[in-house]
Amino acid sequence: MKVAKRLEGIGEYYFSQKLREIEELNKQGKNIINLGIGSPDQPPHPEVIRVLQEEAAKPHVHAYQSYKGSMVLRLAISDWYHRWFRVQLNPDEEVLPLIGSKEGIMHICMTYLNKGDEALLPDPGYPTYNSAVKLAGGKPVNYTLKEKNNYEPDFDKLEKKGLKKVKLMFVNYPQMPTGQLPSKELFEKLVAFGKKHQILIVHDNPYSFILNDDPRSLLSVEGAKETAVELNSLSKSHNMAGWRMGMLCGAKERIEDVLRFKSNMDSGMFLPLQLAAAKALSLGKEWQEEVNTIYRQRKEKAIELLQLLGCSYSRQQAGLFLWARVPAGFKDGYAASDDVLYGSDVFITPGGIFGKGGNQYIRVSLCATVEKFEEAIHRIKTKMENTKHGA
Repeated sequence: MKVAKRLEGIGEYYFSQKLREIEELNKQGKNIINLGIGSPDQPPHPEVIRVLQEEAAKPHVHAYQSYKGSMVLRLAISDWYHRWFRVQLNPDEEVLPLIGSKEGIMHICMTYLNKGDEALLPDPGYPTYNSAVKLAGGKPVNYTLKEKNNYEPDFDKLEKKGLKKVKLMFVNYPQMPTGQLPSKELFEKLVAFGKKHQILIVHDNPYSFILNDDPRSLLSVEGAKETAVELNSLSKSHNMAGWRMGMLCGAKERIEDVLRFKSNMDSGMFLPLQLAAAKALSLGKEWQEEVNTIYRQRKEKAIELLQLLGCSYSRQQAGLFLWARVPAGFKDGYAASDDVLYGSDVFITPGGIFGKGGNQYIRVSLCATVEKFEEAIHRIKTKMENTKHGA
């Protein structure tokens, strides 16, 4: 039985493959320290877990739920956007809860892309954008983000390439994997660009609250709803990656469009999960500070590790990762990653999996304890000393 043509050129997700390799190495007794994947290792707030437990014990909560999500959750999302981003959202019409924002990427592509339609994708950027566009029958068109340009799109260059077939543009700030923060001017340029060329700007915004004192939403720009939608998630900000709680926010027309596709793909989310998510969204600054205190400590250790490897990097990065250029001694990020993995039993992500623009970089996740970072640093130092002395 042959697979569908839509899967041609779609490989297994890199981390899916790499985790199997790491599992095999662990079976050999290697005890690999994984500093690759951005899956928060801390639990959600205790009150969030309490709500889930109490609500799940009730007898009436186990039925199918609304395709648009519980009004309690939609209100919580609307309040959250107003409180943190100063964005007004109508919870009846401009909010759509998702089973994780990754689902939303696929839904948007399936909703708007016909065969041959083009979508602009950041390079380096989240690999799922590329896969979702291809699966929907669209054509990915990469736009390169360069360190010297603060990882911002070159709008003049994009216009010169021609935009007649472009229907979507994916953007992501704080940017993954580079950690680049957005300026107000960048968001204004994105909205103006979308309006000028009738392109739907899809802003993927899950990292706003990690090591960032100024969370921003693209929807805060005047007129943004006319040309943009925003994906958001509780995975990183509230330590709820496995809960699969995300959201799509935008104009009523866009929400209705996507719901036409989404309502044929699932039957809603377990109500206690939605109510617990609503509780999470009600948490205040003290929660975010608690989360970021841990990440700040880990970031210092990650910097120590990068300095040991001889990498160059910026301290002004937000999100769950540190992005760093590999030293001249390595061909690329893949070579650096393999050297650390097979030489020191520590896994760090090669930047090339995020596109050609990431070939000379590596990415270190902050989703590991200080103790694990210290052990990783010890292993790398030991390997370096043994190499130096010819052991």
